[in-house]
Amino acid sequence: MTRYSRVIGTGGYLPEEIRTNEHISNTVDTSDSWIFERTGIKSRHIAAKHETASSMAEIAARQAIAAAACDLEDIDIIIVATGTPDRVYPSTGCLLQQRLGIKNCVAFDIQAACSGSIFALSIADQYIKSGAAKKVLVVGTEICSRIVDWTDRSTCILFGDGAGAVLLAVSEETGILSTHIHSDGEYEDLLYCPNPQVATDANGQQAGYINMRGNEVFKVAVNTLGRIVDETLEANNMDKSEIDWLVPHQANIRIIAATAKKLKMSMDQVVVTLETQGNTSSASVLLAFNEAVRDGRIQRGQVVLLEAFGAGFTWGSALIRY
Repeated sequence: MTRYSRVIGTGGYLPEEIRTNEHISNTVDTSDSWIFERTGIKSRHIAAKHETASSMAEIAARQAIAAAACDLEDIDIIIVATGTPDRVYPSTGCLLQQRLGIKNCVAFDIQAACSGSIFALSIADQYIKSGAAKKVLVVGTEICSRIVDWTDRSTCILFGDGAGAVLLAVSEETGILSTHIHSDGEYEDLLYCPNPQVATDANGQQAGYINMRGNEVFKVAVNTLGRIVDETLEANNMDKSEIDWLVPHQANIRIIAATAKKLKMSMDQVVVTLETQGNTSSASVLLAFNEAVRDGRIQRGQVVLLEAFGAGFTWGSALIRY
């Protein structure tokens, strides 16, 4: 039989604390209107001190597993996308495996910054299509608030915390139609985070924070995401009009709008969570997908384009018949 990867469950988690633009404007020179006009963000969720990437991943993962009515022991592989792991090692994937109490599966992390969930979906899809796995749990989880310099208004306004998850299973019905992933290290200095364990400033203080040259990142992102749209449509011999939903990485409303314009899609066909979640890096696409599935916007049989762009630079897409 022809083997496809099909989404059988989704999940998501957002921490309880909400940090608004007004809150940030009390500590740095900015305002709600300035932030919203340039990014589309009004608030973001911030992890509590006791929360970790793996603890948030567990909540999102259990939601996805429950939605799929899947037994834990049926999961063959756990892939966690994160740039903010609990530990250098063991992997957050292994820590999630322990939290879930699954003994007989493989677990590992991948790091592709904001494109992480797309990369993880692509890897999971290959495992299932090759026959090496029947069920794969994919989770994107980030605590970006801990690698943001809250005195730097160019970056602290952008990021939030959260986790999203999908459970994929082998199917004879079409599910993931194709995935496309790319990277180009030439741009490594435009968006990066030094290793917090070794990076210090002139005073010897920890300096492992996100650094970004926003205007340059914006230009590359818009052009790159335009190309990935063309690549995805061409690979599937599909017209723009056949896509029902766009689920983009939630980085900036102007980048999202540019991609929608490329597809000739109304913003009503775009899942946007940016306003209340900010940029949750590798978690954002799966969080948005989960929200639209659970509120009934995305229906079975519809064609959904997921896409993301992140530090590296990395970028990618996944075309799914849900």
